[in-house]
Amino acid sequence: MAEAVKYAEAHRRQPYLFPETPPPTSSSQHLDLSRVELVDVTHQFARKALLACARMCGLGALPELYLDFALMRIIEPVSKLRTLELLQRYFNVHYAERTMYRLLPKLLEYQKEIETAAIQTARDALQEPFSLVLYDITTLYFESFKEYDFQRPGFSKDNKPQQPQIVIGLITTRSGFPVMHEVFEGNTFEGHTMLAIVRRFQERVGETKPIIVADAAMLSKTNMQQLEAEGYRYIVGARLANTAASFIDQIHRELPRTDKATWRLSYEAVVKNATIIGEFSEARYKKDKRDFDKQVKRALALLDRNEPGRRAKFIKKSKEKDKPFIFDTDLQAKAEMLLGIKGYVTNIPEDELTSTEVIAYYRDLWHVEQAFRMSKSDLKARPIFHYTQEAIRAHMLVCFMALMMGKYLEIKTGRSLRQIRDELWQVQEANIYNELTGEVHSVRMKTSILANSKLIQLLNPEFPH
Repeated sequence: MAEAVKYAEAHRRQPYLFPETPPPTSSSQHLDLSRVELVDVTHQFARKALLACARMCGLGALPELYLDFALMRIIEPVSKLRTLELLQRYFNVHYAERTMYRLLPKLLEYQKEIETAAIQTARDALQEPFSLVLYDITTLYFESFKEYDFQRPGFSKDNKPQQPQIVIGLITTRSGFPVMHEVFEGNTFEGHTMLAIVRRFQERVGETKPIIVADAAMLSKTNMQQLEAEGYRYIVGARLANTAASFIDQIHRELPRTDKATWRLSYEAVVKNATIIGEFSEARYKKDKRDFDKQVKRALALLDRNEPGRRAKFIKKSKEKDKPFIFDTDLQAKAEMLLGIKGYVTNIPEDELTSTEVIAYYRDLWHVEQAFRMSKSDLKARPIFHYTQEAIRAHMLVCFMALMMGKYLEIKTGRSLRQIRDELWQVQEANIYNELTGEVHSVRMKTSILANSKLIQLLNPEFPH
C-alpha cells in the first residue's frame, strides 16, 4: 500500500480537490518499522567532544588522522591497525592502511608545533607561570629480545633488563600537564637526558627560567654545574648513602629525630652555591627500618648457608682465604644512621626558599610519575609494535598528544580519565536503514543525561552539542 500511494503521488497530474489524507511526507518523518533495520551504533558524540578538546589544547590545525589516533589512545588504546578498524566501527571514519603508514612518520614534522601548543595551553588555559617545572624519566620495553639501532637493553624501570627498551624524558607543570618530551636510546644513562630537553624547553618558553625539579637519578656533579652555569635554579634528590662517612655521621649527630625536622648544610665543596637539606620522617623511618631488617636478615642467612655469592646488601668480599665473603658492618652502621632521612640538593638560597618549601616543591614530582602511570596504563604507550626510530618517535608523539588532552580534561573537570571516557560513551547514535527508500537515518540519544556534566560545560564553547 505504501508503495502504491508513493507511485500514485508520483504519477498524478493535478492535486486532489478534497484530499482524504494529508499529503505524504518525507520518508525520514514516517518509517515503516517492519521495513527498517538497525545497521550499527556509533559514538560520534564522543569523537566530536574529544576533537573539541584537541582544539582547546591548540592541536586543531593538525591533520585529522593524527587527532583521531590521539583520541583513540584515550578511548581504546590498541595497535595502529586495530585503531583503523575501531575508527571505522565507532565513528564511521575511514583511513586506508597504506595512507596511515605513509603519514605516521610525518607527524614528527609537527613536534615543535605540538610542544608549542602544550606550552601555550599551560600558560593561557591553566594559568601556568612556569616558575617551576618537573622532570623525570621512564623506560618502555619491547616484546622482543632483538636489538635495533634505537632500542637497546639498559637499566629498566619495568624490571626487564634483558629486553630492548627506549628511555622517555618528560617535563610537566606543577599540576602534571605535559609540556615537552624526548625519546632516547634504551642504554642512555638517565642522568644524561636532562640537559638536552631542558635547553629545548627553554627555547620554547623564552626568557623565563624555571626552577628545575628532578629525581635523585638526575643528580650528578656535571648536571648541577651545567645548570648553575646556565643560570638555572634546581631542586634534586640527594643520594645520601653515596656521600662520605664523615658527612653521614654529621647528619646523624645534628638532625633531630622528630617528625618533619630539617637540617641544612653548605654543599659548595661539591657544587658551587649548592646546599644540601636533610629531613627526618617517622613514616619513612618505619618503612626504612622494615626494609633494613629484612636486608640484614637475608645477608646473615646467605652467609650461614654459605651462599654469599647471590646478590645481597651488607655482604662484601673478604681478604681471608677461608672466608671469601663476610658481613659488611661498616655499611650496616652507615645505613642505620640514615634510616628515615631523605636528602635534597638545591642552589636556591634559604632566604628565597625555606627548607620546607624546597621539600614541598620536590614532592610535586609525583605529578610526573602519575603522568607516566597514566601513559602506561590508561593510554597504554606499550606494547610498541614499531621498530624504526621514526615510527617509534611518532608513536610516542601520539601518546604525548593524548596525554595533553587527557591531563587537560582531568585538571579542568576534576574527573579521572576513565570517568571522562565512560561519560562520553553514554551518548550513542543508532543508524537505521529504510528498505523502502534505501536511506540510512541517524538517531542520537538526547544529551540531557549529561546536562550537569562538568566535561560538557567545559567543552561547550568549542562543542555546541
